Amino acid sequence: MTKTSSKRQGGPSIVSLQQRARAVIELEAEAVAELAKRIDKHFSHACQIILECRGRVVVVGMGKSGHIGGKLASTLASTGTPAFFVHPGEASHGDLGMITQTDVVLAVSNSGETAEVLTILPIIKRMGVKLIAFTGNPDSSLARQADAHIDVSVKKEACPMNLTPTASTTAALAMGDALAIALFESRGFTKEDFARSHPGGRLGRRLLIYVSDIMHKDSAVPLVPEEASLREALLEMTSKGLGMTGITDKQKRLCGIFTDGDLRRTLNRGVDVYRAGVAEVMTRNPKTTQGDRLAAEVVQLMRSQNINGLFVVDAGNHVLGALNMHDLLKAGVV
Repeated sequence: MTKTSSKRQGGPSIVSLQQRARAVIELEAEAVAELAKRIDKHFSHACQIILECRGRVVVVGMGKSGHIGGKLASTLASTGTPAFFVHPGEASHGDLGMITQTDVVLAVSNSGETAEVLTILPIIKRMGVKLIAFTGNPDSSLARQADAHIDVSVKKEACPMNLTPTASTTAALAMGDALAIALFESRGFTKEDFARSHPGGRLGRRLLIYVSDIMHKDSAVPLVPEEASLREALLEMTSKGLGMTGITDKQKRLCGIFTDGDLRRTLNRGVDVYRAGVAEVMTRNPKTTQGDRLAAEVVQLMRSQNINGLFVVDAGNHVLGALNMHDLLKAGVV
């Protein structure tokens, strides 16, 4: 048995593993906290360059920095700043054609001396494209050639040998998020804008779907006049399948609601369902909503009020539609 295999057989203790993990998190947290001191005129200048850009932000980076750059490009694009990632190695073999004179290049390199990135700088400069750099070395070649340099240096990596990019990539990632959100707010980006960038996801559905998009309308809405019998109301509930019916006055305004829950309470009181009028047992002045309200808001209302259905009314309290929790589930809002 070799010395190396003997060490592996013994293995680290659970306590030492946990201690090492905590040390990594604390070190990286400290590295990120240090970045706050570097939000200065250079950061503002970088934001201004991007805000004045008439094209896209083209993010480049190699290795681990490339992975961070890809994430940054994605975050920028989803928060109102058109952006995409270009691999600098591929850029030298044709992909530089993806960069136009109206774009801004954002290069991520901890050393600031990444050969693949430096190779494409002369082309970028001849095109007149603005360059923003994230580096851990303000005296590097990349930093010196940048129109705006943002210092993302760290005291040390979390790696015991101070080699593996760990704290440095975390710092670059956090600074990228800071840049994206600063731009996001400067552009007045709204929830609806965000949803349009994410139409296929649950978040997009929650932000884009309005009550009017999913409510039952016209003949599908369960309604009876206040003169109706309880039996007629139950038949209406059954035929429309929403577990409730609305009750309207002579002016066709909603004046009450009768639900499955009301039926159970009515039976418990011993009310004769064949003789009673619906107005005797309905819940008056029920909660309602408007068609232009976000469906996600209605979910919160229904949960807070412990109700399963709502009628949609106009300003005069005339019924426009109805929906229940099942409709919200089907729409993917819940």
